[in-house]
Amino acid sequence: MRFIFKTRYDQDIDLVKHGGQRFWYSVLALALVIAPWALPDYWLAQLTFILIYGIVGLGLMLLAGFTGLFSLGHGAFLGVGAYTQAVLASMGWPFPLSLAVTIVLSAAVGAVVGMPALRVKGIYLAIATLAFGFIVEEVLARWESVTGGNAGKVVPSLDLFGWKADGAASFYLVCLACAVLSTLVVLNLLRTSTGRAFVAIRDSEISAQSMGIHLARYKTTSFMISAALAGVGGALYAHQIRFLSPDQFGILQSIDLLLMVVIGGLGSIHGAFLGAAFLITMPQLITLGKDLLPSAIGQATGLQSVVYGLVLIAFVLFEPLGMYGRWLKVRTWFQLFPFYRRGLFRRQKAFQKSDRLR
Repeated sequence: MRFIFKTRYDQDIDLVKHGGQRFWYSVLALALVIAPWALPDYWLAQLTFILIYGIVGLGLMLLAGFTGLFSLGHGAFLGVGAYTQAVLASMGWPFPLSLAVTIVLSAAVGAVVGMPALRVKGIYLAIATLAFGFIVEEVLARWESVTGGNAGKVVPSLDLFGWKADGAASFYLVCLACAVLSTLVVLNLLRTSTGRAFVAIRDSEISAQSMGIHLARYKTTSFMISAALAGVGGALYAHQIRFLSPDQFGILQSIDLLLMVVIGGLGSIHGAFLGAAFLITMPQLITLGKDLLPSAIGQATGLQSVVYGLVLIAFVLFEPLGMYGRWLKVRTWFQLFPFYRRGLFRRQKAFQKSDRLR
C-alpha cells in the first residue's frame, strides 16, 4: 500500500500524485507517440477511433459522471460537430479555425439543450435529450442544401494551414494532440471551483444550493463544456470517416456513448478512455469469435447487440464502478496481499444514492 507524505498544500491538487504515476504515464505517452511506426494501418485506425471516442467520452463523463446529468442525445452533439467541420472544411477553412467555430457552435447548442436540465432530472432529462437527438437527426436529413441529406456528405482531408493530414500516421498524431489537450482541460477544470461545484450538484442538489451554488448556471455550463468536447470529437470523426450521413448520429450512437462511460467507470477520467477502448475493440473480438461458435449462433444478425446487452447487465450487477473500478480493486488486492478483505469496497455508495433527503 502506497502512503504519500504531503508537505505542501499544492500536493492535494497535483495532476500526478507520485513517482509511480509519473513513470507509467510516461511509458503510456511514449507508447502512444511511437504507435504510428509500430502498428499497421488497420490497428492504428482503431487506436485513432479510441482517441476520438475518448474525447467524446470525456465530455459525457463530465456531464454524467461528475455532474450527475444523464444524456441520451450526445450522438446529436457529435453530429453537430461533424457536420459543422465538414461544411467549413469544404469551404477551405483551415482546421484550427474551423475547430474553434465547431467548439463555439456545439457549446451554444449544448446551452440550449441544457435548459430542460434546470427543471427536470433523472429519466425526464434523458427523455428530453432523447427528443433533441431525434430533432437533430431529422434536421440533418432534411437540410439537404448544407448537409447533403440522406445522400450524405463527403469530407475533405484535414488541412493545417497548407499541411494536409491525409495519412493514417499524421491524422493519428493530430487526434493524439487533441486528446491530450482535452484531457488536461478536463483535469484542470475538475480542480477549480467549477469542477467542485459539479461534484456537489452530483452528490446532492439541495446541499449544493444551500452552499450557494447556482444550479442553473453550473448545469448549463456542464452541458456546454460536454457538448464542446463532443464537437471536437465530431470534427475529428468527420475527417476519419470521410463520409457523413444522418443515420450515423441517431439514438444508437447516443446509447453506445452512454454505454461507453458506464462500462468504463462513471466518475473517472480513465473510464472515458477504457470505455472507448471497449466500444472499439468489442466488435473486433465478436467478429473473431464468430468462427469459434456454432453457425446458428455465429451467423445470427443480432449477435453484437446481445453481447453488448449481456456485458452491460454483467457490469451493472457485478461491477457498477465499471472497468476502472475493477482495476482499482485488483490494484488494491496486490497492494494489501495477503491482508485484503473481501468486503473492503462494500461500504462505498454510488453517487446516485447519496442524496439523503429522499
